[in-house]
Amino acid sequence: MPKIIINNKEIEFEDGMTVLQACEMAGAEIPRFCYHERLSIAGNCRMCLVEMEKSPKPIASCAMPAAEGMKIKTNTPFVDKARKGVMEFLLANHPLDCPVCDQGGECDLQDQSLFYGLDNSRYSENKRQVKEKYMGPLIKTQMTRCIHCTRCIRFATEVAGIPELGAIGRGEDMEITTYLERSMESELSANVIDLCPVGALTSKPYAFEARPWELKKTETIDVMDAVGSNIRVDTYGWEVKRILPRINEDINEEWISDKTRYACDGLLKQRIDTPYIRENGQLKKTTWENAKKTLINKIKSFDPNEVAGIVGDLSDLEMIYSFKSFFNSLGSNNLECRQDRIYINPEERINYIFNSSIKGIENSDLILLVGSNPRLEASILNARIRKAYQKNNTKIYSIGDPGDLTYPYEVIGSNTSIIKLIAAGSHEISEKIKKSKKPMIIIGESALYGEAGRYTFETIKKFLFTNNFIRNDWNALNVLTQQASRVGALDLGLYSIAKNDNFSFFDKLENGLFKFIYLLGADDINFKKDDKFIVYQGSHGDKGAEIADIVLPGAAYTEKNGLFVNLEGKIQNAYKASYPPGDAREDWKIIKDLSKLLKKPEDYKDINELQKNIKKNITIKNNINLKNTESVEFIEKEISIKPIDYYFTNSIARSSKTMNECRRVKKKFLFTGIEKAS
Repeated sequence: MPKIIINNKEIEFEDGMTVLQACEMAGAEIPRFCYHERLSIAGNCRMCLVEMEKSPKPIASCAMPAAEGMKIKTNTPFVDKARKGVMEFLLANHPLDCPVCDQGGECDLQDQSLFYGLDNSRYSENKRQVKEKYMGPLIKTQMTRCIHCTRCIRFATEVAGIPELGAIGRGEDMEITTYLERSMESELSANVIDLCPVGALTSKPYAFEARPWELKKTETIDVMDAVGSNIRVDTYGWEVKRILPRINEDINEEWISDKTRYACDGLLKQRIDTPYIRENGQLKKTTWENAKKTLINKIKSFDPNEVAGIVGDLSDLEMIYSFKSFFNSLGSNNLECRQDRIYINPEERINYIFNSSIKGIENSDLILLVGSNPRLEASILNARIRKAYQKNNTKIYSIGDPGDLTYPYEVIGSNTSIIKLIAAGSHEISEKIKKSKKPMIIIGESALYGEAGRYTFETIKKFLFTNNFIRNDWNALNVLTQQASRVGALDLGLYSIAKNDNFSFFDKLENGLFKFIYLLGADDINFKKDDKFIVYQGSHGDKGAEIADIVLPGAAYTEKNGLFVNLEGKIQNAYKASYPPGDAREDWKIIKDLSKLLKKPEDYKDINELQKNIKKNITIKNNINLKNTESVEFIEKEISIKPIDYYFTNSIARSSKTMNECRRVKKKFLFTGIEKAS
């Protein structure tokens, strides 16, 4: 490996590295504003200047490739003077409004000016002033503070894939803008707030809410989709003030979706904070004792075959495990984690997880989307697909038309007959898949509806197995689930499948065979209530609570410790950042109390024992068996990708004022093509 000398210390570096990266390897701290390791090099700010032997001028270390035998110094008076000169230019036009800037306490410019700033200014002219720009309901602009690092432009173009930010003008007249001054369209747009090294782009919903040092910070995970993005929840007292990303190279890198970041204000709205019982057609407040007693008496009056339970999309493993144990004690197995007729094959774990892994997308050389819109179903995963396209020029094909995915792809059809041709080897894509080294087939929920879903999944699985693409070192079979609870629920066996009938639960529900239905945070299942007795346990007064006869207040995902399994099968811990409001309680405790009233106590005493039991009982089915790749009779059906109301996918998002505003702005633009800054 080539060697470079930094501050009289010789180190080895990899080909292609810059001087800045080599300096960091040597332990030297280099200030920077425009450089970011996940974005292209711009070399705008010149803050990263270092001294190179035989160079009469300091060099920009971020843009200079490291070379064999270079001698670099990062801490000489020459370098210090150069950086102070750059800082003087940066501060020449910068407004002195730190006391009212939301970036205060987390500002790179503020931090670095302490080291490199001067106590006086030689700039006597008037400071420039830049008109504010409208970027939608999420991003607040104060463009006079902008130092033209162009991080936001590069992120929008390279990572988000929607080049809606750019620069107009030159020199002092340069301005960052959205050109037409309308809301940014990307589902990852608010990441520019984290990238901005000054207070030019800040969070509009968080404006003037709190200072960083006032907040309690809790590292946890997101449940707005099945990706399991790593996040940090900042709370002030009980209230969740903001959510920020945490770095996890295997899952979300350092990005999060706008829904993950901003749906948190829905945690305050429409909360269920006390038990309710329906009397004379109206829900009325009651005590916990009365609600639990009424529930137990009612459930005892029904035959176990008439009792059913449905788990919602935001449920943690503790809820699911205790719920299943409770129903088993009743003698009922009518449990389901699906809220629509999506085909599942739970015999092997590879049948319902994202086997190639999120990080593995970058290694793929061919991707086939089947009935999937990853941009709306899993925005962070979609960014990885775009990264694979940019990095490796990965070819992407789709069965079904998902619309703009931020990268080019080819639609090869929208019917199950295409899958039949691929499996038979008579479609051109068949040969391309066979010739590729690491192909990926991503099956979305839109392709798994009904009996045609069974044909689609089993045929693709058999095709991949036959061609040796389901191996221990690379498994090309991927199911893109949308719900944070789905994989964990399937691991714990929370489904009702009769022999050769994947949808027996839904048939019984439609035919009115269930008389008592327990909805555990399930808000999106549609059925006629008729004379059914409904119990709803959850955190928000959403669709499930509207039809319930008994409502039990549970805790939201930020208000309890819990385990979640993401779409690629990784178990992750969610930690308690806040606490439930009013009389609301953690869900597993509610179910444990109900079991006691039934005189059939659960097999755990506390959360630690419960989590141990969960990890013991999770069914890990990683064995690959040829017997499970059976042939299925062809069913011809159009694969139409189900439209997704991105900002309204769960009860928390539907309760969020910010998500409502985003939805309003998006619909207004779609219908009129015009959006005014308001």
